Amino acid sequence: MRDPYQVLGVAKGADIKAVKKAYRKLARELHPDLHPGDTQAESRFKDVAAAYDFLSDAEQKAKYDRGEIDASGAPKAERRFYRTYAEGDPGTRYHDPQEFFRDFQDADIFAEFFGGRAGRAARARGSDVRATLEVGFLDAINGAVKEITLPDGKRLKLTIPPGSENGQVLRLKGQGMPGIGGGPAGDVNIELKVQPHPTFQRDGQDIHSEVPITLAEAVLGGKVDVATVDGTVSLTVPRGANSGTRLRLRGKGVPAAGGGGRGDHYVTLKVVLPEQPDPELSRFVEEWAARHPYRVRDRQ
Repeated sequence: MRDPYQVLGVAKGADIKAVKKAYRKLARELHPDLHPGDTQAESRFKDVAAAYDFLSDAEQKAKYDRGEIDASGAPKAERRFYRTYAEGDPGTRYHDPQEFFRDFQDADIFAEFFGGRAGRAARARGSDVRATLEVGFLDAINGAVKEITLPDGKRLKLTIPPGSENGQVLRLKGQGMPGIGGGPAGDVNIELKVQPHPTFQRDGQDIHSEVPITLAEAVLGGKVDVATVDGTVSLTVPRGANSGTRLRLRGKGVPAAGGGGRGDHYVTLKVVLPEQPDPELSRFVEEWAARHPYRVRDRQ
């Protein structure tokens, strides 16, 4: 057998905790039930098992670390361990994987892996599948049903609940990789990537947007149409509104998870002058300003 530390991928002289951790990881990856008919994986699995068996014996590990024995577990001139276990004849411990399971000394590890004790058919939960899904801003706010295609070509319907957030993970239970030895299937975990919106910004359960208004609407007030996440509504602009004035549309924000109410939509007004200078407007403002001077920068 090769250097058992090298077989397990740990540093020379690593403590038993590190050895066991490395073994468990490799045993999960190389278990014969995961690679039916793969003789190379089976051989690798047996090497890993033998290396762990060797190093899990504290006295033997200490002797090997001191250089008193070689990787076969015998004095330098002997190879009895290697011949007995790694090159066993048919029917011996390491030649047949089923024989190996019936006689494996660390049965508790396989009980932890596969839900049973050594001697029982290996059983394990299937692996989870992780994927991402791009979702429109309004679909995340209002909820939607989307069809997704997994890497293996499997197509599933995913319900996006109202109020979903960027980075939120939705689980489809039992839709992942099939279990081993009758074990349950894994899950599919979908991470949502919510696309930005050209008009709306989200802050928790609240929505914010900026709405341009004319000079006349700012001075005289009036009704303007405002887009919200669930349609257009009429907003009353008060007389004398300024750029930066913020108005609230109650209950027009993001639905709470589980249907516990909604946030609000905050509209910030922006006064916009005509694109082309208007001579009549200019004359009016000149005359008005001469009679009604006022200061604004002193307030800063």
